[in-house]
Amino acid sequence: MVSNAAKEVFILGLTRTGKAFRPSDWAERLAGVMSQFRPGGPQPGSHLGYSPWCVPSSVDNIKCVIVNRDLRDAEPMAWDFCINFARDNGLQVREFDAQGRPLN
Repeated sequence: MVSNAAKEVFILGLTRTGKAFRPSDWAERLAGVMSQFRPGGPQPGSHLGYSPWCVPSSVDNIKCVIVNRDLRDAEPMAWDFCINFARDNGLQVREFDAQGRPLN
């Protein structure tokens, strides 16, 4: 589903048919679950902020989660969880290379 050249993956809050994904706070929930996965591992209080490898954001007023390839290198199962979340919910995914150029 995701190419090996992708440095960042944007999971968009739109289904493949173009409908908005619900619940409206899905991006914050997903990023919250991933908050423990960070460089150096979990630290005291790290659950209070998002991991730099999995951050909620928005693109053109569409909620998304930006997942960095470093998550896959550090915690393959956490990466798979995010990618499978997108696949299982039929969400659109955009891939970008290390220079920020779109791959798809």
